[in-house]
Amino acid sequence: MNRHRLAVAIALLALSAASAPLFAGGPYQYHAVTPCRVADTRACSANNTTPYCGTGPGFGLVSFTFQGVCGVPSGATAVTLNATIVQATAAGFLKLFPAGTTEPLVSTLNFVAGEPALANGAIVPLSALSVSQTTDLTARIAVGPGTAYLVLDVTGYFQ
Repeated sequence: MNRHRLAVAIALLALSAASAPLFAGGPYQYHAVTPCRVADTRACSANNTTPYCGTGPGFGLVSFTFQGVCGVPSGATAVTLNATIVQATAAGFLKLFPAGTTEPLVSTLNFVAGEPALANGAIVPLSALSVSQTTDLTARIAVGPGTAYLVLDVTGYFQ
């Protein structure tokens, strides 16, 4: 009986070792950064002169630059981030996607009125920056009628 258990254990170890993934040496490697705030639309002034204000609270589309900010180098292909909707006065949703691309059908975060803050972690691809393009990530906040603010904190990147 002990031999049978030993044979089964060896077989299971061999099977698990054979099916275990190798170290991911693929085209992209993950690099963590100290969490850093890239955007906070609560800081927007009435005339939207502060960076990343969009059209004010409850805005539609606004684009951000992650490459070259908060330790994310130029050439990063995606970021890991924490997206937070703050002080929503109506239900809505948030979508995050690469700047200059087609808006996805799915949302990154859905929220309801009265939430003081609701967050979600996400991995979002970035657009490659070009001479004519200064932003690499776009956000859509659909809320209304009402307001909501967006906070984006980067936690890492892929390159």
